[in-house]
Amino acid sequence: MITSAVEALKIIKSGDNIFIHSAAATPQLLVKELSKRYRELKNVSIYSMHTEGEAAYASPECAEAFKIKAFFVGDNIREAVQHGRGSYIPVFLSEVPMLFRKKIIELDVALISVSTPDIHGYCSLGTSIDITSAAKQSAKIIIAQVNKYMPRTHGDGLIHVSEIDYLVEHDEEIPETKMHPLTDIEMAIGENIAALVEDGATLQMGIGAIPNAVLSCLGNHKNLGIHSEMFSDGILPLVKSGVINGSNKVKHPGMIVASFVVGTRSLYDFIDDNPMVKMLDFGYVNNPDVIKSNPKVTAINSAIEIDLSGQVCADSIGSKIYSGVGGQMDFIRGASLSENGKPIIALSSTTKKGESKISAILKPGAGIVTTRAHVNYVVTEYGAVNLYGKTIAERAKLLIGIAHPNHREDLSKAAFDLLK
Repeated sequence: MITSAVEALKIIKSGDNIFIHSAAATPQLLVKELSKRYRELKNVSIYSMHTEGEAAYASPECAEAFKIKAFFVGDNIREAVQHGRGSYIPVFLSEVPMLFRKKIIELDVALISVSTPDIHGYCSLGTSIDITSAAKQSAKIIIAQVNKYMPRTHGDGLIHVSEIDYLVEHDEEIPETKMHPLTDIEMAIGENIAALVEDGATLQMGIGAIPNAVLSCLGNHKNLGIHSEMFSDGILPLVKSGVINGSNKVKHPGMIVASFVVGTRSLYDFIDDNPMVKMLDFGYVNNPDVIKSNPKVTAINSAIEIDLSGQVCADSIGSKIYSGVGGQMDFIRGASLSENGKPIIALSSTTKKGESKISAILKPGAGIVTTRAHVNYVVTEYGAVNLYGKTIAERAKLLIGIAHPNHREDLSKAAFDLLK
């Protein structure tokens, strides 16, 4: 049924479980109009991964109407989660689709964004397949915002109009995330990581300054591939120059494999109807057994803090949830099991306030995302070390060597006290 957003959203009632499409595919109009119903609704659970755009449902005045239950905490809901108006669900992203498909979490309504239908009546989930393919298969009701600006992508994202209960036609530009100039620290980290990347490697990396810095340093590499939960504009020059061609991949040779993308309009135009790009479900892309099938998987993930034994905190600042487990362990494990794979944790040596991110012990309440048993390479602007197979004392020495010089003496004293 073709209808307005207001009419379609009337189907939602108090107590329902709602899913919102992820990242750049967040249906902005549907979210806006749903949030306006906060006076009418009570205890509507909103399940989502990271979403782009405004999340008015996360404001204090909406607290009684909407209960945020996030698989990943982004900027637009972080304050709500940290102040108790929402909650985080700790889970590997590879396992979220299973939560829907096995009805561990039952969805009443899925709010999705799709491309315009083709001549056969098929729309595409476009920029975000991730957990959304499972959500649209599992939800009782599907409300889709049809948007001519949404690219049509190859892979798991097709949905026929007959599967959609309510079609809301509304065109709006897709949210963009632009690349910012790189700092000297970010470039130093990028150069240190690029030195670890071998020709023929299969890369996994996210969005942000460090991934962009790494990609900017790979221009002289050969035959790189992409199998990543997401990618952004940073890969485009390397695809154009032929550095990224996927020729050494075992799984999907010659193809760029991902679950979602966030970037600029140039990126969205690149993936539009591009058979080189295969957009697939998280349950597949983030499956360590699939990841390890490719050779030289080089997985680059970030951290908030790491202690001297190698425990990596990447989802919280102390006890305050900042982001989420995400796909870090999926790819750290997959890269570890890949032939000649390299799992890498990358972080600047200090915070913006000058505090060391390499700590004697983690902050109270800090979440351990990558355990000391899983950690391999750690990279800062001061170098790269491999902790795998090393004792705790050896690890401490190596990590102190890539800490900021201003903190090395204190870390050495702390290590002496911890290890004596």
